[in-house]
Amino acid sequence: MGQTLGCYQVDQSNVAIKEHFGKFDDVLQPGCHCLPWCFGYQIAGGLSLRVQQLDVRCETKTKDNVFVTVVASVQYRAVAEKASDAFYRLTNTREQIQSYVFDVIRASVPKLELDAAFEQKNDIAKAVEDELEKAMSTYGYEIVQTLIVDIEPDVNVKRAMNEINAAARMRLAANEKAEAEKILQIKKAEGEAESKYLSGLGIARQRQAIVDGLRDSVLAFSSNVPGTSAKDVMDMVLVTQYFDTMKEIGASSKSSSVFIPHGPGAVKDIAVQIRDGLLQASASQS
Repeated sequence: MGQTLGCYQVDQSNVAIKEHFGKFDDVLQPGCHCLPWCFGYQIAGGLSLRVQQLDVRCETKTKDNVFVTVVASVQYRAVAEKASDAFYRLTNTREQIQSYVFDVIRASVPKLELDAAFEQKNDIAKAVEDELEKAMSTYGYEIVQTLIVDIEPDVNVKRAMNEINAAARMRLAANEKAEAEKILQIKKAEGEAESKYLSGLGIARQRQAIVDGLRDSVLAFSSNVPGTSAKDVMDMVLVTQYFDTMKEIGASSKSSSVFIPHGPGAVKDIAVQIRDGLLQASASQS
């Protein structure tokens, strides 16, 4: 705005209040205006039509007796058609808006618990906006937007909330870890059971193959060598196995010292002991 030789300039997004001998006369829009000050015309002041922002910090407490600081951001502007009301009716617009914000927040937040206050920030902002719009419209101001930008609990309460969350997360992690270990143990046990089952099948099949092989050998030897009995064939097989075992024990470099009876009658004694054991086993099963 500027005044030179009775001409007055109003900048864009602003209006000027013109008075005649101290009485309101007109609202000057942006542009250049003739203002003959010698006839009692003067500019009482200017008013910006731009959107302005006011941040209000209000301390209150919730329904569960937790003290919090609520930060509200109010965006407002003067209405061009009601510029005279906005200029004359309020002496301090920002303090007036702040008082209404305090009143609404301190009436709304104590009805809510702390968690609900965080969840219903938009409802609190809407209540503040409605109250401000109803009150400030009579003074020539428009409420563009009201936001609850932050709710800050007391430092000790915030620390306690963080500890509760941390403990809950640790408990969840411990449960997940225990469940994982349980699954590993179950899978390990299932694997061991399957391994033992397959090992048992292998041993059974091995023994069955040995028995079948011995039977075939006895039958083939008896048919090819007349006058031999099954006992003679078994004695010969035992002798062969005995010497093979002795050979393996002697050839193994990692074998410990083994003392066994050895002599011309040792093989016969071993055959008798094995035969007696088989007969006793058959008798006990019958």
